[in-house]
Amino acid sequence: MRLTKFTDLGLRAVMRLAVAEENAPLATREVAEAMDVAYSHMTKVISRLQHLGVIEARRGRGGGLGLTRLGRQASVGWLVRELEGEGEVVECEGGQPCPLRGACRLRAALREAQEAFYSSLDPLTVSDLVASPTGPVLVGLVGRRPG
Repeated sequence: MRLTKFTDLGLRAVMRLAVAEENAPLATREVAEAMDVAYSHMTKVISRLQHLGVIEARRGRGGGLGLTRLGRQASVGWLVRELEGEGEVVECEGGQPCPLRGACRLRAALREAQEAFYSSLDPLTVSDLVASPTGPVLVGLVGRRPG
């Protein structure tokens, strides 16, 4: 099973925000720099995470990004399902449909394996992911600044 880059960025952004100090919220640009990704990509990820209710953005002085209670307590399995969307592991229909699609057992087996993968992440929360030794590393991440 391979996660999309979007989901990977979403998980990493949530993890970084989980270790941010409450009185020092981070800006989207800071999260993007810490994760060494383009600001435009991180903006899309942050927008989706806001829509899910996982993070909140406060504007103005003292503003920035922060995790919500849901963001701290939600299962990683739920978050990955939401970020990945409804897609299947294999594309059976599409522009060039698979000739086996009507009698194939592989599709169901892969769907089952995908759900098992997500289910294995269900017991984990973001707080679990940022426990030591990961948390201190996340705090120390500083992105490359244009020079």
